[in-house]
Amino acid sequence: MSDAQLLALSPLDGRYAGKVDALRPIFSEYGLIKARATVEVEWLLALANEPGIVELKPFTPAAIARLRALAEHLSTADAARVKEIERTTNHDVKAVEYLIKERLKDDAAHTLPELGLALEFVHFACTSEDINNLSYALMLRAGRDGVMLPRLDALIATLRTMAHEHAALPMLSRTHGQTASPTTVGKEIANVVARLQRQREVLAALPMPGKINGAVGNYNAHLAAYPDVDWTALSRRFVESLGLTWQPYTTQIEPHDGIAELCDAMKRIDTILVDLCRDVWGYISLGYFKQAVKAGEVGSSTMPHKVNPIDFENAEGNFGIANALFEHFAAKLPVSRWQRDLTDSTVLRALGTAFGHALVGFDALARGLGKLSANPQRLADDLDAAWEVLAEAVQTVMRRHGLPNPYEQLKALTRGQGIDEAAMQAFIAGLDLPRDAKQRLLAMTPATYTGLAERLAREI
Repeated sequence: MSDAQLLALSPLDGRYAGKVDALRPIFSEYGLIKARATVEVEWLLALANEPGIVELKPFTPAAIARLRALAEHLSTADAARVKEIERTTNHDVKAVEYLIKERLKDDAAHTLPELGLALEFVHFACTSEDINNLSYALMLRAGRDGVMLPRLDALIATLRTMAHEHAALPMLSRTHGQTASPTTVGKEIANVVARLQRQREVLAALPMPGKINGAVGNYNAHLAAYPDVDWTALSRRFVESLGLTWQPYTTQIEPHDGIAELCDAMKRIDTILVDLCRDVWGYISLGYFKQAVKAGEVGSSTMPHKVNPIDFENAEGNFGIANALFEHFAAKLPVSRWQRDLTDSTVLRALGTAFGHALVGFDALARGLGKLSANPQRLADDLDAAWEVLAEAVQTVMRRHGLPNPYEQLKALTRGQGIDEAAMQAFIAGLDLPRDAKQRLLAMTPATYTGLAERLAREI
């Protein structure tokens, strides 16, 4: 671990640094600068293609390639130059504008003189929020589509495989912590797959809204300079050309409702995974799952026998941190005083932190699932000690055939007391039931009383 990591204030830049590398080019300061440069360059190109802006001619293919390369290949040295300019401007977006102008001046002086004529159309009629909202939308889309969804898909695939593998493995259920109608290990995992798959579809389908309409959303400066240009049409074309959803009505800022929706979707996914972590933790405690032992690994500093479920605990903790941030983003970002206040600016910079902790959680959970193996003997022992769970089946069959007070009879037999195989079979044998119904009940065991669990697990 480097000195920088040892001295990092956030564990995402220290202990967990290697686990969030995929997010660094997206949500870092460098990532934000690069996204801003992309939006600035693409806006300049859009203006050049607008016939009504006669002072700015369409660029040659060489100039277009140069402009796009400036943003696409923006280096950390370029980003450092932006930060150097910012020390003078005390304005981060203006610093990006000045960097682009510096580069265009150099190009105009040496190879592409047409770029010199375009200098004052860089950031033309834009407020900083025009650049920022589109930049964050691009960053969030990249983080969602390029990092989080693939990791979520991999996790869903792992769980689906486990659901199929253990589809027929019976397990005692526990409702309110008490013994309940049996299920299978695979069916319980399938429940999680179904929940995650639904939320995955919601997350993937969310629009990424964006706007470019000036200081307070009315195209004031745009119309003052070029009254004959259809600015709303140009704005829409531009936003959609970035692969984003056009937001026609705003104040100075895009209202951030789309970011709130994204954060809420991520929070629901994390919450489902917290639920999974806690359930698996409990099943490990009951002995339903064993964990692979890694050579050299220590479970406790004083108790040598311990193999702790640390991956699931780590995942739960990181999902909790992520959700605290996602919850704040969803509650705060859609609120802005009058036409603009700056409280969103510092909050938006923390988006990557929430995604980082979620990613660390995904990694820990995947690692933990990879160490699990089911313990059929322990599962069977628990089922064989819980013959009372057949009371539901017996009283329901009694109801079908019109026997008196079936629920009450089984309640008296089983509620609050243990019952073994012999006692349950003796009770069934004494019932006035049709022969086939009685034989079906007598053949039933807690391990076979799983309903459609196996089929449901295999169908996920």
